[in-house]
Amino acid sequence: MAVLLLAEVMGDDLSVDSTAKALTAAAQLGDVTVLVAGGNAAAAAAEAAKLTGASAVIAVSDASLANGLAEPLAALVVSMAGDFEHIVAPSTATGKNVMPRVAALLDVMVISDVMTIVDGDTFERPIYAGNAIQTVKSADAKKVMTIRTAGFDAAGEGGSAAVSDGAAADNPGLSEWVEDKVEESDRPDLTSAKIVVSGGRGVGSEENFAIIEKLADKLGAAVGASRAAVDSGYAPNDWQVGQTGKVVAPELYIAVGISGAIQHLAGMKDSKIIVAINKDEEAPIFQVADYGLVADLFDAVPELEGKLG
Repeated sequence: MAVLLLAEVMGDDLSVDSTAKALTAAAQLGDVTVLVAGGNAAAAAAEAAKLTGASAVIAVSDASLANGLAEPLAALVVSMAGDFEHIVAPSTATGKNVMPRVAALLDVMVISDVMTIVDGDTFERPIYAGNAIQTVKSADAKKVMTIRTAGFDAAGEGGSAAVSDGAAADNPGLSEWVEDKVEESDRPDLTSAKIVVSGGRGVGSEENFAIIEKLADKLGAAVGASRAAVDSGYAPNDWQVGQTGKVVAPELYIAVGISGAIQHLAGMKDSKIIVAINKDEEAPIFQVADYGLVADLFDAVPELEGKLG
């Protein structure tokens, strides 16, 4: 079976982590052609060609694709859909924006957040904030899906796929890019970081969140937050981890002052090792934690930071 994977591109750079994890999933379905689209896709396509599991790479460069607008991207994917039985993208903001449009244009269903591939027609995805797993079997001639990348390991970089140039589809002109406001940070990206330190409502204030950031910086980690912390104004929206935030699966997840509501657990419970620090010994977070410390975070976190040297 032939698979078309829409690579995740930010600006002119390939988002290697999300693309490589989606490639691991897509390779279970058949030969994978990676579609790299952007304003200047050459460098990103060369990176994609190195990923193990990519059979071929198509690079499409066009001004309409420079800023990740969903409509021209969807039109491009549909224009190339004819030879493929599966059309796949990572479950990122871009993938979740583009793939439902692709499915609508092809008049098929979209299968979102695929976490397990049973066979070419059957897939598993989480529902009810991850408390149940739904098995979906599609009879559509083309399967359009997004991949929950937290459930797959990243493909390696031992590949040497051939890169060819493709042509952009006509731009529907339904939206236009105005500007991007990007916050610069020396910390790793939250969704691809190997270590994440998250704070919850128990941190108490935006000023107190500095202790979470100090611990994260000492560990070289990304900073996350629960929805309660974000809603309370302690942390910005793009730090939110959970069902309505970002889904992460780092090697180490440290939850500080987070009770463990199911909405938060849905975004981090696939982490390899979970450490919880909370003064409430009955907090639900301890049910999923590998290591739990019942302590006042304002004592425990500075002490931990100090012992890290």
